[in-house]
Amino acid sequence: MNLSLIFKIIGILLFIYCLIVFYVYLKQRSLLYIPNIDNYDDEALTIDAQEVFITNSNGNKLRSLFYTNPNNTKNTLLMFHGNAGPIENRFYKINKLAKYNQNILLISWRSYSGNDGDPDEQGLYDDALSAIKWLQNKEISIEDIVIYGESLGTAVSLEVSQNKPFKGIILEAPFTSMIDAAKYHYPYLPVSIMLKDRYLSVNKIQNIKSPIFIMHAKGDDIVPFWMGEKMFELANEPKKSYFVDEDKHLVTYDNVLMEHMDKFYKLLNIHE
Repeated sequence: MNLSLIFKIIGILLFIYCLIVFYVYLKQRSLLYIPNIDNYDDEALTIDAQEVFITNSNGNKLRSLFYTNPNNTKNTLLMFHGNAGPIENRFYKINKLAKYNQNILLISWRSYSGNDGDPDEQGLYDDALSAIKWLQNKEISIEDIVIYGESLGTAVSLEVSQNKPFKGIILEAPFTSMIDAAKYHYPYLPVSIMLKDRYLSVNKIQNIKSPIFIMHAKGDDIVPFWMGEKMFELANEPKKSYFVDEDKHLVTYDNVLMEHMDKFYKLLNIHE
């Protein structure tokens, strides 16, 4: 094979690689935010929750669900879901979590669950802050709120909870940063210079002063287990963990998990 042919082949391969990089760069947000994928079997609500709409700073009305505990408590769980699917996919969680003496607000992000808007990192932070403000307008203070983040929602949870006296933080399948997660899924791409939405959670975890509970499945092939383990290692006390031998992304809501959840809620002085 002569030298000119070798250079021509290398040139073609480089051109194809650059096309791939360019395509992924342009499409990265549609790869990250996938509101129309429904990966779960929806469970019917078993609690008396009401649909509400929370307006973010762009004027988008975020379809959400609010459960008012009959005990007239101020304790409130604020749940931020992951990057796929509608809020119905999380009903099985709030059905279980309603056993504690707390209200529950489950919000959906812009462009999710039929909402208007285009998602990005700053946009999701704004949605989360809008939900907190909505609760404050109901005379529920930050000190009364337990933040629950699921997968992508863990990064939003850490951003809005930094150096604030929230009652507690729950993180399910947290990742260190979107850069690390992208390197895991796309090791052949220069993701550290391509990514628009970086979600640098590893730089924020030590700014959390609230009690924290971290859950992760050891066989997670979407957010590798080492990321959850690293985040727990960096987290401040008081902290609790639930690391389970499962080959799935989100942990199973079974009796064993709920026993660990019970212990965390006792730490928060929230009872059934």
